[in-house]
Amino acid sequence: MSRTLRRVAVFCASSPGVDPTLPRMSYDVGRGLAERGIGLVYGGGGHGLMREVSQGALDAGGEVIGVIPRSMIEREWGRDDLTELHVVDTMHERKAMMAELADAFLTLPGGLGTLEEVIEVWSWRYIGFNDDPVAFLDLGGVWTPFLDSLRGLVDAGFIRPEVLDDVVVADDLDTALAGLTARLGTTPGAKLGD
Repeated sequence: MSRTLRRVAVFCASSPGVDPTLPRMSYDVGRGLAERGIGLVYGGGGHGLMREVSQGALDAGGEVIGVIPRSMIEREWGRDDLTELHVVDTMHERKAMMAELADAFLTLPGGLGTLEEVIEVWSWRYIGFNDDPVAFLDLGGVWTPFLDSLRGLVDAGFIRPEVLDDVVVADDLDTALAGLTARLGTTPGAKLGD
């Protein structure tokens, strides 16, 4: 049974980073998703690249669903102008709800929070908890050093090569979406002991 890419969960930074081109590229990703009729699910933040990707989608008339922990709302980190905003109690609930609402995951540049989020959902796919594909949109080459370092874990026998090969790495949105669509409903699957 084939699935359709209706919504994509985007992980990205709550800061703009130092590369002045990243905010505009993130805005264009949000706009591009909306123009393709793909809903955006994201962390509900109102700053940095999170703000840009959500604003791009909103400006293009797209569906934008935010999922944010209550503590971040209390710190005024959220937005209140989204299609939907879900306020949850914990980061665990946030990721679980994002996974429930989306068909795939797209990772833009970000820091520890972004990295933690994508690694968790990627590991879910790896061990068979879900079959939602994962992509890194390597804007500005931010993710290249990290992805290269994972090859060392493959060489050391801790990650199967097909698991690393399963993740989509792209420089542009069209390539990322094509890769995600091709992987919908599939999983690399893990064997016991992996």
